[in-house]
Amino acid sequence: MFFVDTIEVTGLGNRGYLAGGTHTAVVVDPPRDIDRVVAAAARRGVRIGLVVETHVHNDYVTGGLHLARLTGADYLVPADARVSFARTPVRDGDEVTVDEDAGLTLRAVATPGHTPHHTAYVLREGETDVAVFTGGSLLIGTVGRPDLVEPRLTERLARAQHASVRRLAAELPDDTTVLPTHGFGSFCSSAQADGDSTTIGKERASNDALTRDVDTFVADLLAGLDDVPSYYAHMAPVNAEGPAPVDLTPPAAADADEIARRLAAGEWVVDLRNRVVFAEGHVSGALNFEADGKIATYLAWLVPWGKPVTLLAESPAQLAAAQRELARVGIDRPAAAATGGPAQWLRDGETPASFPRAAFADLAGRLPHEQVVVLDVRRDAERAAGYVRGSVHIPLHTLRGRLAEIPDGQVWVHCAGGMRAAIAASLLDAAGRDVVAVDDGFDGAERAGLTTTHA
Repeated sequence: MFFVDTIEVTGLGNRGYLAGGTHTAVVVDPPRDIDRVVAAAARRGVRIGLVVETHVHNDYVTGGLHLARLTGADYLVPADARVSFARTPVRDGDEVTVDEDAGLTLRAVATPGHTPHHTAYVLREGETDVAVFTGGSLLIGTVGRPDLVEPRLTERLARAQHASVRRLAAELPDDTTVLPTHGFGSFCSSAQADGDSTTIGKERASNDALTRDVDTFVADLLAGLDDVPSYYAHMAPVNAEGPAPVDLTPPAAADADEIARRLAAGEWVVDLRNRVVFAEGHVSGALNFEADGKIATYLAWLVPWGKPVTLLAESPAQLAAAQRELARVGIDRPAAAATGGPAQWLRDGETPASFPRAAFADLAGRLPHEQVVVLDVRRDAERAAGYVRGSVHIPLHTLRGRLAEIPDGQVWVHCAGGMRAAIAASLLDAAGRDVVAVDDGFDGAERAGLTTTHA
């Protein structure tokens, strides 16, 4: 008998896997915080004998090298990946034993497309292919995006992606479980996953790479590609160099004077609390990235890379969770941190800053009689499906450098659900603008009669 345990990294939309038999196991695409993987292996009572990477990742820092060194496992990395550390190079067709007693083996299948060196791994029990770890090739209902390596290679890699997915479908039985790394909210996916699990047979019936000819597939894939988070440019080099072990020890504590000093120095002070309580009262100049949102993605996307970050959290548990999330994308050590609330973070005589929240129905009651600025911070693809008439469009990930483009007046900022609007509102508030955060689903704008699809 074999098992497969999923190591969820929900904030980044990724998954790693622990798979094995009675004595030994393999880890596929582990996150940087490997303590979770080690704990999973301990619960199973197995030794980690193999650690494998499907590709050099663009969206997170891998824990593979550290895990292999810690456990003494053999570290398998695609042979054509250019890395600076010792590893076992894997080529198409290579087979390794996972657990001899359980009859488990792993076979490498070259699946270029997401990256030129991408490799999938087929888990075999005896003579049966039972699962395939597809990394960023075949995903649930879609494929990994081909534009993260080099713009001039994008179309070539898209065509390779089509061929790779078809190779997997041709070589594997329909009931083979498909276990991708990306596709659960990750920007490495070319579209959002449709469901939580899949098989080769299900994908054969529904995946565009398996139902469309290559030219149609490539044209549609390239047309649908969205913006790439800026921090991706730093992830692949870190992974190729060999990431340092993660350090999750608590950061230095900051009092109110220290917080004020860091703000005055132009550093980023990030408030992790819920957007509702942040809007009601916060340290002036602090930025709101909710701990329960996609904090790693959006903070790493917006912050100037390498700028010191101080975290403000309502509890030590919230702080520790955020620190773990940020370490996964290379924001290793917060410069300082504090817990509690504005009462602990403000100096004597200072009062909390605040701004109002509203719904699209409230905005409809202000228009067109009052002169307000409506700011849409969604991405281009979202806006193409419909937008608020007369709104200014500046995607959130570009907002920090484009604040001067926003017209004078009170700014009502919205996204699709409220989280990104809260980040944007905090940026505007810190810049001294009069801002209202629209904390509402975009369907509220449609119900209020505010939207159009016309250019």
